[in-house]
Formats: sequence, structure tokens, C-alpha cells
Amino acid sequence: MDEEAVKAEHERGTAGRFSAGLPRISDGQLLFLQHMLSHMKVVSNGGSRVAIIMNGSPLFTGGAGSGESEIRRWILENDWLEALVALPEQLFYNTGIATYVWVLTNRKAPERKGKVQLIDATSFWVPMRKSLGSKRREIPHEKAAEILSILESFEEGENSKIYPTTQFGYRRITVERPLKLNFQASPERIECLKEERAFAKLAESKKRNPEVKAPEEELGRKQQEKILDMLRTLPDTLFKDRPAFEKSLKTAASDHGIKLDVSLKKAILNALSERDETAEVCRDSKGNPEPDTNLRDTENVPLSESVEFFFEREVKPHVPLAWIDESKRDEKDGEVGIVGYEINFNRYFYTYEPPRPLEEIEGDIKKLEGEILDMLREVAE
Repeated sequence: MDEEAVKAEHERGTAGRFSAGLPRISDGQLLFLQHMLSHMKVVSNGGSRVAIIMNGSPLFTGGAGSGESEIRRWILENDWLEALVALPEQLFYNTGIATYVWVLTNRKAPERKGKVQLIDATSFWVPMRKSLGSKRREIPHEKAAEILSILESFEEGENSKIYPTTQFGYRRITVERPLKLNFQASPERIECLKEERAFAKLAESKKRNPEVKAPEEELGRKQQEKILDMLRTLPDTLFKDRPAFEKSLKTAASDHGIKLDVSLKKAILNALSERDETAEVCRDSKGNPEPDTNLRDTENVPLSESVEFFFEREVKPHVPLAWIDESKRDEKDGEVGIVGYEINFNRYFYTYEPPRPLEEIEGDIKKLEGEILDMLREVAE
């Protein structure tokens, strides 16, 4: 019942609370956040400020175009997210996971417009004298005051980073690479044709009772054998150019009085082909390269960058024949690439720690080896 009611309200668009999008049914945090934002006062009436504590999943769950990403997009493109505060772990009775305070408002101060402040308060805690379930830490008054001071000052520092809202957005583009196949009428590949659906259907009965043999079944089996015999007459040559192989196939089919429809021809080409990087590119009737679905990939292009510039710099040097599928466009702005938003909080506060020197590691290993040998000697004695 609840799911149906939520979906029905979403379909009402801006007349309902959930116009931005629907998260997965197993996590309603972003749904409740939309509910809270729908109750904000309009700016002309003074506006509102909202704060909510959620776990980490609303920050990054769901790729471009998903319900979660669209909700984040709605919030950030409306410039409502003022700050995110990462809290210490083990703060709550029933869970020890990481949590975050989302601070949102529709009355941002001029200096905060178009920006989001990230505050790392994960170290602002003291241990409790006695644990309460998973709750082993607490934030004392003086540390809470320090967090508020960082928020109010709106300055960058060790525990505070400030970014434009577009920092968290990207375009997911689809990168295609050309299909390259070789073809050969070898016994092994011809045998594979029997597994192709279009070929197998030739001998299937259209009658409902499978126990009663139909005349078309026998005709179908004869047709199958005729096609297999025809393929066995093809030269056992490795073709690296599809048009050349298709020409050879067409000649053989004509010689045997076989008419291959589109589905049968496709089945034969599938069965007798293998991917081959040294083969010629397969092209469609217009001469355009066909994409290899096995090599299809995606790239996330920051909103601050041009899709074309990113592609030329990051993709082309590694796969020169690749291209962008320009049919994959964002529904809202019509540009190439599906827009997505995510906030990978830890990335912005990551500090590189170089590994220990090899000499130090080697010394620890030798020390452990010595201790193990001493223990073995004690056992042997």
C-alpha cells in the first residue's frame, strides 16, 4: 500500500512531495528528505533551514539517471545543500556505521550561493565510560561547539572543504569500440550453428501437441541438413573481412538453392565468427562501424569539463578507434551523456600515507621468522 501511494504521488509531479525521483524501495532516507524539503517556507516568507542525519548511502547510491542521483541533482541544482558534516562512528545505540548531517536551506547567505561546505568531524569524539549497545562514543559540548564554529566561519581548513555544487556532478557517456570478427566454416564452428535459436526453430512444430509430429518438422530438419551440407562446402579459409565471407556464403547458398532470410543469415554469421583484433571492422549498410557490445564501456565526465575534450584526452590515446554514442542524451538538458550526482565524501579528505620503508618491513619479517624458529625449537625439545 505504501509503495503504491508513494508512486502515485511521484506521478503527480510538482504537485506532490516526490517529484524529484524515487529511491530504491529498501532505502527511504531520500524519500523522507524530499518530504522535509516540501515543507520549507518559500523565500518570500523567510525561507527555511533543514537538518537531517542519514547514513552514507544517500551520498552515492545509484548511478546517473537513477532515482537517488536525480534527487541529489534536484537538491544541488536548486542550490539547497549548505553543508555536509561527517560524524564519528559508534554514536548510536543500534548501529556503529558512519553517519552524516545534511544541512539544507533555501535562504543561503550570498557567499555560500553555488557552494557546499564539507566538514570532517569524525575525530570530534570522546569515549563513553560505559557502552550502550553499539554506542561507544559521544560528542561533548565543547566539540559540538567547535563543529558549529567551523560551519559558521565558512572557511577552508584541515576539517573543512568548500566546493561548487557542480563539483559533485558528472555526465556518464557511453564509449563504443568497433566490432572486429573473423569468419571460418570449420567443423567446430558449423557445429555451433545448432545452438542458434533461428536455426533450431526450423525444426520446431507449430502445433500445440508436441507428441504429434507435424509435416513442417520433417521439412525443417531437411532444411537444417541442407544448410549444414552447404556450409561444409565452403572453403576452410579464415576470412578477416565480413563482406568477403558474406559473398562466399551467398554464392554457396545460391548453388544449393537455399534462400537465407535475415534471421538465418545472422545465426550463421554468429556461429561462424570469432572476435579478432586483427580483423577488419564490421560496418553497417551505411558504412558506419558497428559497436562491439562486449567492449562497450562508460566514462564519467566532470560537469566542469567538455565531453569532447575529456574524450580526446582520456580515451582516444588508449583506444584510437573508439567513439561516443551520441544517442545517449540527458532527458533534461538534451546534451550528450546522462547527468549524475554523487558525493564521495572520503575522497575530499583523503590523505596519502606512504608505505613503510622496505628495510623496516624486512626487519619485521626477520624478527617474526626468528620468533617462529624459537617456538619450533621449544616444541622439538
